[in-house]
Amino acid sequence: MKQIDELKEGGFAIMNGIYSSVEVEKILSIIENTNSDKDTFRKTNDLFAIRQFLKEVPSISTLVFNDNLVSILAELFGDNYFVVKSLYFDKPALSNWYVSYHQDLTISVDKKREVDGFGFWTKKQDQFSVQPPLDILDNVVTIRIHLDDTDENNGALKVVLKSHNRGIYRPETIDWTAAQEVSCHVQKGGIMLMKPLLLHSSSRTTNNKQRRVIHIEFSSLELPNELNWSERFNLT
Repeated sequence: MKQIDELKEGGFAIMNGIYSSVEVEKILSIIENTNSDKDTFRKTNDLFAIRQFLKEVPSISTLVFNDNLVSILAELFGDNYFVVKSLYFDKPALSNWYVSYHQDLTISVDKKREVDGFGFWTKKQDQFSVQPPLDILDNVVTIRIHLDDTDENNGALKVVLKSHNRGIYRPETIDWTAAQEVSCHVQKGGIMLMKPLLLHSSSRTTNNKQRRVIHIEFSSLELPNELNWSERFNLT
């Protein structure tokens, strides 16, 4: 699968046509009819988000993990993989929400425990986040399911090509004379595969169109010393 080679080489890949328009509308209908009064739901003028998405909206799983996505996951990981994090983002049509260049350097775990190589602990809504060793981050693959056509006018991700190969890479050290920035256009029903260490950002919306995305992170590695992935969800 050429997109897997693109993911390894450049840090991301785009695959359109993974979900039909009917599947997308069914997914959106379930989300719209979900009780959003819980602490894991964040609602502002610039953003609506659901943390622990697959846990909070369990009826969505059958639609999300359709035959196309399951086949892609098998190509990526074989039989040994599981979900480690899931979120839903809705960037409203008039959003001024801007995200500067960064890497996704933390994982969500079930408890705080002093373990070599794990640091920068934080806690939010009874969930611990920690920065793990690079080999754990290198194993993670993020899949972003796009529920709207997305380009730079409604907050499509911009990435620095191949930046995932540089370890911890601070945005302020980017050499823009050599770096290649790419705007990741994804069609409604398409997905973007991404490595967490890839530098990425998102601009404000300028075309009055929504950008709704399901963000799911996968791994095939167990954590050491009694640490567990807090959102682990087995598919196989």
